[in-house]
Parts: sequence; C-alpha cells; structure tokens
Amino acid sequence: MRREWATDIGPVDLMCRDGDDGWIAVEVKRQATIDAVEQLSRYLERIRLDPEKADCRGVLVAEKIRPQAAVLAESRGIACVEVELAVVRGDKEPDLTLFG
Repeated sequence: MRREWATDIGPVDLMCRDGDDGWIAVEVKRQATIDAVEQLSRYLERIRLDPEKADCRGVLVAEKIRPQAAVLAESRGIACVEVELAVVRGDKEPDLTLFG
C-alpha cells in the first residue's frame, strides 16, 4: 500500500495488503536483532488500535536474522524472512533450484 506508513511513534517501512485484503506491517533491516523485533512490536501495537487493522500481521525482513530475534519474533507471532539484498535490488539473479 505504501512505504513509510506513519504511526504516532514512527513509520513502519512498508504497509501491505495480502490476498485476503488483510493488513501486513513489514519492517526491513540489514541485520535483525531483538531491537528490530521490539520496534516492529511497538508499531503493531499502535497500528492494531485502529479496529480496521486490529488483525494486522507483522513481518520482519532482513539479510540476516539473529537466532534470538527469530525466537522472540516467533513468540510474538511475527514472521521472519531472510532475503539477499542484491537479489531484491535486481543486481543479482536469484539462485533458483527445482529441488531444495
């Protein structure tokens, strides 16, 4: 929907809609730490005050997600996704494999 979606405590990097028209708040980091999970948790708390966005999900995206951050995110219902920045930027082709 939009980059830098404003909340009263700061902007979440991306606010998206899924195929079922649900809201998804995405925070993007180079390296995701516990602080990144805390930041996204605070944004979600504020976003969910709006009844229309009460079911907003959170996704933490980073090149590297620290194990402790992944555990905390999972405990809070926040999905974690590791990405290769060069692929996202289009500077590198993804390594596609047919069978994992």
